Amino acid sequence: MDGPTLVARYTEMVRMRRFEEACLEGVPTREIHGELHTGIGQEAVAAGLIGTLRDDDALVSTHRSHLHGLAKGVPVRPMLAEIYERATGLCGGFGGHMHLFDPERRFSTTGIVGATLPVALGHAWAAQMEGRDSVAVGVTGDGGANTGGFHESLNMAGAWNLPLVVLIENNEWAISVPFTESTSTATLAERAAAYGAWGRRVDGLDVEAVAEAFAEAVEHARAGNGPAVLEATCYRFRGHFEGDLDLYRPAGEKDQRRQEQDPLALTRARILERGAATEAQLDAAEAAVTAEIAAALAMVRADPMPDPATARDHVFAKGPSS
Repeated sequence: MDGPTLVARYTEMVRMRRFEEACLEGVPTREIHGELHTGIGQEAVAAGLIGTLRDDDALVSTHRSHLHGLAKGVPVRPMLAEIYERATGLCGGFGGHMHLFDPERRFSTTGIVGATLPVALGHAWAAQMEGRDSVAVGVTGDGGANTGGFHESLNMAGAWNLPLVVLIENNEWAISVPFTESTSTATLAERAAAYGAWGRRVDGLDVEAVAEAFAEAVEHARAGNGPAVLEATCYRFRGHFEGDLDLYRPAGEKDQRRQEQDPLALTRARILERGAATEAQLDAAEAAVTAEIAAALAMVRADPMPDPATARDHVFAKGPSS
């Protein structure tokens, strides 16, 4: 990856971090209700997707979805507005942070663990039936990879040669269960062979390695060679959700891992080592992104809440009116 591309990808990683930090502001103020899941520490995985997927490719993400939405090109303000439950949001404030949808960019989410893959499988099957060379990406975590939907989706994709790419973000924790205690194999990527799929494990802290491997996985699926499984190893710096006491991890582990394995710091150091940019140039880029997200948050906070009179809109069944 050349210097300008790496700097641009780093800038997007900073944008992702600032976006998540903007979301965190809404928790103590109760502007965001319910559980909020952030991907802070996993930015290199999402940034590695940028530039490979097309608008007609589907991406189905999890409860930890904000970074994937940004990578797919979902605009900052309507996504942030949906998370802040505003009428200007992607879904008019009806969905909230775990139900983000952008049909134009074929981006969707589900809060059910492991449920992304059957949906992505449907997108892949539709592409094949319609004769399109689109691919479908289903994101899951190491916990979601141990659900029945993982096996069933990959088995069908392998049997029918569907263009499904399964991206596993292995952040070492399935809520509070460590990967080493929940999985019998050393890796998750090695399961690919059982479904006749392409498979690889990659360092999810290395944005260049992720970008290269993801591009290869998508190329494999788009060319009609069947499904692909990419496992990206990473680490989430915060609890499973905001408010999680996070007592299942040893004291100090998060701080140590953040000091040693922050993908933003690692990428910035690589840029400086290669001379692709100066400290001043990176500082300026970061300041611009920080100002951009701060301005978006200010606008979102001034946006209206949904009209209570619309509370029964967009539901499958309505009770008798009073």
